[in-house]
Amino acid sequence: MARDPDWPEPRGFDDEDLLSLIRRQADKYGDRTFMSFGDGTSMSFAEFRARVAGCRAELKGLGVQSGDRVALMLKNSLFYPVAWLGILTSGAVAVPINSRLRGHDAGYVLGHSESRVVITDDATEPAARDAGGLSGIEHDYFVARAGDPMGELSSPDIGDPPSAHDLANIQYTSGTTGFPKGCMLTQSYWQWMAGVTSRVMGLDEDATFLTSQPHSYIDPQWNVVAALRSAAHLVLLDGFHPSTFMRSVVDFKVTTFYCLGVMPTLLLKQPEQPWEQENSLRSVYCSAIPVRLHEAIEKRWGAPWYEAFGMTESGFNTTTLYEPDHDEIVGTGCIGSPLPHNDVSVLTPEGNLVAPGETGELVLRGNGLMLGYYRNQEATDEFFSGAWGHTGDIAEMDAEGRIYYRGRFKEMIRRAGENISPVEIEATLATHPEVVDCAICPVPDPDVEEEIKAYVVAKPMSTISADDIHSFLADRLAPFKVPRYYEFRDELPHTPSERVAKHLLGDPLNEATVEIARR
Repeated sequence: MARDPDWPEPRGFDDEDLLSLIRRQADKYGDRTFMSFGDGTSMSFAEFRARVAGCRAELKGLGVQSGDRVALMLKNSLFYPVAWLGILTSGAVAVPINSRLRGHDAGYVLGHSESRVVITDDATEPAARDAGGLSGIEHDYFVARAGDPMGELSSPDIGDPPSAHDLANIQYTSGTTGFPKGCMLTQSYWQWMAGVTSRVMGLDEDATFLTSQPHSYIDPQWNVVAALRSAAHLVLLDGFHPSTFMRSVVDFKVTTFYCLGVMPTLLLKQPEQPWEQENSLRSVYCSAIPVRLHEAIEKRWGAPWYEAFGMTESGFNTTTLYEPDHDEIVGTGCIGSPLPHNDVSVLTPEGNLVAPGETGELVLRGNGLMLGYYRNQEATDEFFSGAWGHTGDIAEMDAEGRIYYRGRFKEMIRRAGENISPVEIEATLATHPEVVDCAICPVPDPDVEEEIKAYVVAKPMSTISADDIHSFLADRLAPFKVPRYYEFRDELPHTPSERVAKHLLGDPLNEATVEIARR
């Protein structure tokens, strides 16, 4: 793959703590707008500094000390990044919790993280207190009431900053295979994540950057730090709403955003509007761009979409950096090449490099990785075994160093001797005009090891049938990849990162399942 020798290696992102960054940018940009919310409210760089300081003062009043864990269970708002960075700049450790969690799920995170304070809002306070009662730990509560709580938080910005190498977050993963694991992320982790992505995405003072995922998830957090570092204008939405998302992109004159693969699939299914072409997009970055929809996505909104690969454990690791490479790999499933701050390889189970074109496990090492999993040394040792970070993803690398994602080891379906990636079938099924959401899962079978089942969410009022879906896939996939079982649902469960939570789908052969005989 072409390499631009003038693209600078990112250095020094681990030398500055986040409080020093906030102070530096507030001194430089003052009353310039830093963040806006979807409802039109906004905050300048100077106001952000004062409100983060106010949150820090509130936490000090609750007795929070350096190293204490402080949980965040909040809906998206301008208050969320204020509270998050209020925790981090105090030297305490943030524990973001998905605001949709209830009872034992949130209670586990509170108990395992040993959080002593929980920041909530009007909407989440009842669930947070219920979870706190189940956690086995006594908590203090800092509740943001309806309206704008931030004016009350404004405070002089005093105090020494924490170290850039101090623990900042215990960021819990979605827990699709057992209890969630808490990734230990330092202040420098966020600087690496934000610094690298700022350079890759071309963020600058003229950029408007948009984020819409739940702020408890990792992406809106690095979006905040990336916008802060680059002095870009950051727009926060209260969530991802397919019917209004592109309207926000146009109205706020957004120049770039980051999203996940399910999001463009849902956006493409919205009726085309003439005002869509009035957007200001320069580029879009997305993890798991639907392969068969890549060209259609770019054509509809008139901007290049770049694949971006990373994990909570490792930050931002691969992407397509240069326009000629982008043009060549649209629709191929390529996730780009390693970014200069890390090494990425594809290994055999024995730890050897695979030959170009062969599949193996995607592994990585370098700057910007987590410290490990909180209170889980066994999982930490497993992730970092052999001096590499093990992603659990199946990939192949071509002779030019470009990487192609092929699925997850734990999700591969073994059918009559064939290894089948659910990702490929899902990507094909997602192109059906009547399909809103879908998932592909294995079903144990005594004859062929595993059969394949498709879970489908169709458009409202759709009359599509299992036979229709079966025929659609049979026309596009090899026979051994076509599902035998089908189930229609009104909705599918999702993780905080908006991926289908397949472990919550239940019995694969329930009474709603339709079987279509092999043909």
